[in-house]
Amino acid sequence: METIETTSTVERGGYALQFDLGSFEGFNFRESSAIDRVLTGDEVVNWDHDANGEAEFWPSGENAGVSLLFKDRSAVTGQDLLELDRVLQELGDDSTFNYLRIHHAVNGLGTYLNQLTGEQVEDQNIHVFEGDHFIGLRKDAAFELFELYYPEAYAAWEKSNCDGLIFDEDRFLDSPVWSVDEVEIGDRKALIVAPQ
Repeated sequence: METIETTSTVERGGYALQFDLGSFEGFNFRESSAIDRVLTGDEVVNWDHDANGEAEFWPSGENAGVSLLFKDRSAVTGQDLLELDRVLQELGDDSTFNYLRIHHAVNGLGTYLNQLTGEQVEDQNIHVFEGDHFIGLRKDAAFELFELYYPEAYAAWEKSNCDGLIFDEDRFLDSPVWSVDEVEIGDRKALIVAPQ
């Protein structure tokens, strides 16, 4: 089994994340109450469960990419954040595009974050479309993929003077040929399309 080394730097006896993963809320089981302040990602990673009490954490919503990635989880661990930081480092940045690709790998394909590499994210055969509303995104995606995957049929359709020859974007995207994931990331919409 390959060991993946994190490039997080050790600072004051703990780890410093390379990217701002937003803020987190938490619950301390020793005190049986919510943690009375919002924590940074670094504080979650460096939380001492022995000294401070067993606790669980979840994204506060400040970082839309982190919230999307962990939306179906009841809690996030410091190790989860270290692994996410590592994958983002391997990809080179913490762009919305990278969060969407990681989301697809983890939540769409079921890859464990601690086993995911930047290379695996890069190798995914997916198409990502971002915009303000799903109707426009679906239309843009359908036409772009029609032209990309079926160039002869697209050329024939485009040159046709027949009024009855229509292209149904929804029928095209909803066919078994594609896996389509409609995602909200912050105030933006995204469509992740993968060939089946």
